[in-house]
Amino acid sequence: MTIRSVSRSRRTLRVVGGLAVAALALSACSSNDSDKKADSDSGSSSRKLSGTVTVFAAASLKESFTSLGKTFEKEHPGTQVMFNFGGSDALAASITSGAPADVFAAASPKTMKTVTDHQDAEGTPATFVRNQLEIATLPGNPKRIATLKDLTEPGLKVALCAKEVPCGAAARKALDAERLKLTPVSYEQDVKGALTKVELKEADASVVYTTDVRAAGGKVAGVEFPESRKAINDYPIALLKKAPNAKAATAFIDLVKSARGQKALGRAGFLKP
Repeated sequence: MTIRSVSRSRRTLRVVGGLAVAALALSACSSNDSDKKADSDSGSSSRKLSGTVTVFAAASLKESFTSLGKTFEKEHPGTQVMFNFGGSDALAASITSGAPADVFAAASPKTMKTVTDHQDAEGTPATFVRNQLEIATLPGNPKRIATLKDLTEPGLKVALCAKEVPCGAAARKALDAERLKLTPVSYEQDVKGALTKVELKEADASVVYTTDVRAAGGKVAGVEFPESRKAINDYPIALLKKAPNAKAATAFIDLVKSARGQKALGRAGFLKP
């Protein structure tokens, strides 16, 4: 080999070696950038969300929302979900009176309209589930209640939700559709109150939601009735305009509307929107 060819080979090796080093350096930089991005993405949710999310929700959502709240807190360390469960009409009145809250989940569009008409909702509320009525009776159904009409039998003690409450309005709609007259022993301010009357044996039956019968387990028996299909309630949810923690509240609403949230609500007996 001549001196010129040896010199040319050395120059070629130096160029190839330099390119290899540059390629390794670029690869290392890219890998470091990817790692940093992955680390940032994996921890971003816990860093960007913090503080308390206050949710005003219909009483019938108590069990499912409490479970979703725990899921949210687990996925976003540093957050806490506080709930105020009750009759949707009373919750709406509290919101329009200035009660601090981030999210409102109502048991009917009518009660949500109270909030939107007052311009207290941010954007348009979204229907996230639906719910159907069911008759709750004492375990074993000792009064042999089989139909909605059976609730009108003399001497039968029946508890209903107040007419202003979505479950009460739905029950009244079903009764009116069949032209049935019923005088309850009590009107309750939310669906849990109507259910408790049966659980405490202060009433023989109450008209509540399927979800409440399921949540009560063996404390009550459930009787389905076809008229309930004429009075199914849509449940809307909305971010409130003056939400103290809007970012975390939006994330909670996203969880409720997500496939996981819908699956949890479906297990509780809620219908798809």
